[in-house]
Amino acid sequence: MPKAAIQFKNVQKKFGSRTVISGLSFTINAGELVTILGSSGSGKTTTLKMVNGLLKADEGQILVDGKRLADQDIVRLRRHIGYVVQQVGLFPHMTVAENIAVVPKMLHWNGKQIKERVNELLQLVQLNPADYAGRYPCQLSGGQQQRVGVARALAVNPPYVLFDEPFGALDALTRMELQKEIKQIHQQLGDKTFLFVTHDINEALFLGQRVMVMHEGQVEQFATPSEVVNHPATAFVRDLLGTVQQNKKLWGGYHD
Repeated sequence: MPKAAIQFKNVQKKFGSRTVISGLSFTINAGELVTILGSSGSGKTTTLKMVNGLLKADEGQILVDGKRLADQDIVRLRRHIGYVVQQVGLFPHMTVAENIAVVPKMLHWNGKQIKERVNELLQLVQLNPADYAGRYPCQLSGGQQQRVGVARALAVNPPYVLFDEPFGALDALTRMELQKEIKQIHQQLGDKTFLFVTHDINEALFLGQRVMVMHEGQVEQFATPSEVVNHPATAFVRDLLGTVQQNKKLWGGYHD
């Protein structure tokens, strides 16, 4: 039986008088790559931020590795949850190697350990350590910065990695390349639980072993990509899939 890694039990979140998440319940298994798909305002990023305590649930329970989030030292927990965001957030005054080493240094790793880990991670994200370790963020392309962001998130070998629309600002070709790399990295590492938020249906279906479709703070469907495509559970999911078909028809109309 799969081990539960992240569980939401009847979780609610409000901003002022507005309820953003209502009665949200789901379970993500250890080692899964789950994508959360939804339009703006669906609650997907709010859900992600509640996993590592950046936002606190107003009602219900969130469990990470079987332990209630409310009972854990959040700062300590965050050091063991990788976090990758669209803005990347690299420190501009630090080299690539120094950026990746931030959390290992906080955890008092020795210099040899840190250097070995930085080199290992740069190779994992397809950046040659000899060429990139000493560069500064301003000397990198958007795609290269995002690769460093992924490496930094993996620095202390966390069991969980959260991705908040990390490729949203990248061009289509770079985005596709990085999607393939994330999938490959997840397969290569084997035991990591990846939770990846996106508003791009193609990205969600390509990356996710399971896809959680959210709308107005609720889960419309949580199933494999094949199940979502072939058996949409609600009218909203059907409409969402319909946008892909509309785009195909649109591009099919352009020909010589």
